[in-house]
Amino acid sequence: MIKYAILGFGTVGRGVAEVMAGQKEKLAAAAGEALELGYILVRRDMPDSPWKDRMVRDFSVIERDPDVAVVAEVIGGVGAAYDYSRRAILAGKSVVSSNKELVATHGLELAALAKEHGVSYLFEGSVGGGIPLLRPLCRCLAANRIDEVYGILNGTTNYILTAMDEKGQDFAQALRKAQELGYAEADPTADVEGIDACRKTAILADLSFGHNLDPADIPTTGITTVAAVDLELARTLGYTVKLLGRAKRTENGCLAFVQPHLVPLSHNLASVNGVMNACAIRGSAVGEVVLCGPGAGSHPTASAVSADIADAVRHRADPVVPDMGAPGGTVAAESALVSPWYVRADAAPEAVEALFSGVKPVYSTTGECGFITGPMDRLAAEKLLAGLDGRALWRVLA
Repeated sequence: MIKYAILGFGTVGRGVAEVMAGQKEKLAAAAGEALELGYILVRRDMPDSPWKDRMVRDFSVIERDPDVAVVAEVIGGVGAAYDYSRRAILAGKSVVSSNKELVATHGLELAALAKEHGVSYLFEGSVGGGIPLLRPLCRCLAANRIDEVYGILNGTTNYILTAMDEKGQDFAQALRKAQELGYAEADPTADVEGIDACRKTAILADLSFGHNLDPADIPTTGITTVAAVDLELARTLGYTVKLLGRAKRTENGCLAFVQPHLVPLSHNLASVNGVMNACAIRGSAVGEVVLCGPGAGSHPTASAVSADIADAVRHRADPVVPDMGAPGGTVAAESALVSPWYVRADAAPEAVEALFSGVKPVYSTTGECGFITGPMDRLAAEKLLAGLDGRALWRVLA
């Protein structure tokens, strides 16, 4: 019998307790040993919880118990979560986490510490929630040179964009509905400004290209400037709008960024709607693989965390620590990436054609025009757009 502990008892923490209890026999088979919930770290008493007898408020109780082999950190943030993760590893306990902020900013340090102390550090739930993503990327595709990873990495923004597209809502209306349904926080900044997707993009880049990136260095644009007219124009042009996190191998290093994109309606990602997430991986041997599923939520994320707990127990003798890359990775200039561009502007057809030869704009019901340029880098696109009353400039996924 191996004990594990859960740090935090919010949405994901409760989900982990429920999944571990509900799939006890299957997880024991996966772990190779029976698993027992030893402790749940909480900030306040929960007398009505079925797990109230396992709850403690002092992390040192967990830290000092030699029978606890695995700690599941589902607190969030980089304060207490970082401190407890580090202390758990130093105490000889494996750590699993769904905390993308912690993994993106301190994952390299914690992975190195885990290797030094002979324990596992796993974080499958930190990027794709319930989507099996990091294991396939690191293990199943190990025979490939990964050239690019990109995808819809945030369910809140995807819900908002879907509502704007399908229901004609503006950004504010769609955000309010997302908050009413519990898909968006009262303060949605991390989601709508692309910060959450940026952290996940950094983790994917670290695992794919071997150079650890600082999320602060990744150019990030959210969806707050996306207007209903953009969805209308995009649909007329044969596209939809998605917030994509992208990381790409280039001759000048790893290129990574988060921005709204126009995605062709024929592309696999175009039909990924609502709170669903999807990630495409381009490998040298396999080509492109797309993984899709629920990217957040109590049980989907708990599914990944619970599997990590079992994996950490199974590998107590040969700990598993994904390669987070070498320190000091730099982000290549996104401005140099050549692609078509979507432009929204207030311009007559002749003005557009004078600057972009052969480009035929379409017009919205409000009279604004939208068009797609030929492939060019950002500086060239911005220079040409200077001659128009440009109101949006986003990449087109090609």
